[in-house]
Amino acid sequence: MITKDSNGVVLENGDTVILTRDLDVKGVAISMKRGDKLKKIRTGDDPELVECKIGKKGVYIKTCFVKKI
Repeated sequence: MITKDSNGVVLENGDTVILTRDLDVKGVAISMKRGDKLKKIRTGDDPELVECKIGKKGVYIKTCFVKKI
């Protein structure tokens, strides 16, 4: 399946993306701010989610909240 960001650009494993809005992450004391870079994302079976790491925790983020750099 093809995973696309909020602008329709195709995302692949290892890409770097940037957040388009502030997000509160459940289970982690960190909130992610607009403009934060997420490096080395991983795409999975679901085309609407990408996986990345925040500190040592892995989180899934919806692709409508990211854009490729």
